[in-house]
Amino acid sequence: MVKDVNGQRSTVNRPILSTVLLLAGLAMTQPVAAQFEAGIAVGTKAPAVTINDVDGKPMDLGAVLGRKPVLIEFWATWCSLCKALLPQLETIQKTWGDRVELIGVNVTVNDSRVRVKRYVKEHRPPFRALYDEKGVGARAYDVPGTSYIVVVDRHGKVSYTGSGDKQDLVAAVAKAFQVP
Repeated sequence: MVKDVNGQRSTVNRPILSTVLLLAGLAMTQPVAAQFEAGIAVGTKAPAVTINDVDGKPMDLGAVLGRKPVLIEFWATWCSLCKALLPQLETIQKTWGDRVELIGVNVTVNDSRVRVKRYVKEHRPPFRALYDEKGVGARAYDVPGTSYIVVVDRHGKVSYTGSGDKQDLVAAVAKAFQVP
């Protein structure tokens, strides 16, 4: 028997409590797993919203959703996690080419259209850059922050969501191709 914080007797099993605390501590040190808990739910139909590109021309996501796998990244020019994901996006483009659609939706937080256009011209990210000035995409996909990735399979269903630079985007896109 031990006393709890109120001075009452408690039947805490110290070895079990130690194990639980150890496992909880280990879990907190592991990278955030994919299938992010915030944002659009995996298995739902991806919203076919229209968002302007960096030149102000509308792009209807419905034109590509349900035709082939689509990877959508919600990003910003200042986002270091987004920059860290670029090599994976380049690998996806080289591996699958035009059999997968890569779309980068700039969330416009502290980013002007001019700044985004300059960034795209200078860094040449492997995605079609959209500028979500009205927040249509962010609201439709319930975006929790930058570096948020949504992969949609060829049937138009969300097959993966994740956030941060520890994601395996190549595997997420490969999985989207395997959906029967």
